[in-house]
Amino acid sequence: MDTKFDPGFTLINSQSMIVRLSSYGARVMSIKVPDHRSELRDVVLGYNESKSLRDPSVNPYFGCTVGRYAGRINNGHFQIDNEDYSLPTNNGNHHLHGGQVGFDRYTWEGEPFKNGVRFKRISPAGEEGYPGNLHVEVSFTLSEDNQLSMEYFAKTDVPTPLNLTNHTYFNLSGEGSPSINDHQIMIKADAITEINNQLIPTGKFLDVTGTPFDFRKEKRIGDNIDSDHPQLIFGNGYDHNFVLDSQKEVAAVLYDPDSRRQLTIRTDQPGIQFYTANFLDGTIIGKTKKPYPFRSGLCLETQHFPDSPNHSHFPSTILRPGQEFRSYTHWHFSAR
Repeated sequence: MDTKFDPGFTLINSQSMIVRLSSYGARVMSIKVPDHRSELRDVVLGYNESKSLRDPSVNPYFGCTVGRYAGRINNGHFQIDNEDYSLPTNNGNHHLHGGQVGFDRYTWEGEPFKNGVRFKRISPAGEEGYPGNLHVEVSFTLSEDNQLSMEYFAKTDVPTPLNLTNHTYFNLSGEGSPSINDHQIMIKADAITEINNQLIPTGKFLDVTGTPFDFRKEKRIGDNIDSDHPQLIFGNGYDHNFVLDSQKEVAAVLYDPDSRRQLTIRTDQPGIQFYTANFLDGTIIGKTKKPYPFRSGLCLETQHFPDSPNHSHFPSTILRPGQEFRSYTHWHFSAR
């Protein structure tokens, strides 16, 4: 690992779970967890060193902390208190994941503590067009029962949109496995935020009943992923924000019948972006020198809703002076 630019940290518990973290992008580099036979495999996509991460053409946000705003903002434009703001449009006509140089492209200050690491940075006013100086922290803690917890903190001196998440790509069969279609998933959501053909929320909520988006009972991801539902055509698969039924409970459960590994996600965020790596195409060669083909990983990004600053009926993402943003996400790994 390139320690000059990218101090790394390793967390290990008594169950042999191993988590590698990087200061570059406050990033998850590796998670090795046992299967039902106690065999360890790395279950996240990415690279072994930081050099490849610095080339955005071959780094689709592997494992990073996303900010200042996760997801898309329509036309890179929003208003706060009747004042207009314009952001770089790095995804067609739209702003995505913090812009051209988001939080994933910075080396954070990393500080270890017992069983964990805390990453900090100051995002200065005007960075990627965002107002206000933002102090932001994310802490990772590994428990003895194979839970990796993320806790976010932020404060600002000027009102600013804020939507933080982690963009780890999972494959519970092991990094380098060719598909996640046989994984099974449960997402505790009655609705998604409907998108248009540019993946921008329309402002409407779509009931999942009777649609390929109904994951309220665990089902195989590949069962409906190629159906002709317009929302799936727009996303080229799943790339949608699910509106969680309730917070502070289980949001999603991911299960791999092959390895029998399971990931249970808890969060206090109102949404979770389910993304099936529809833009991977086999050209990226990962950490074990295997290509990452179409849908060889998936992301479950706990977050507020995309484009919330432009939809007053969405939960607010505006952080104001005197307020403190705090949030958590827990990833609990087990084997059935």
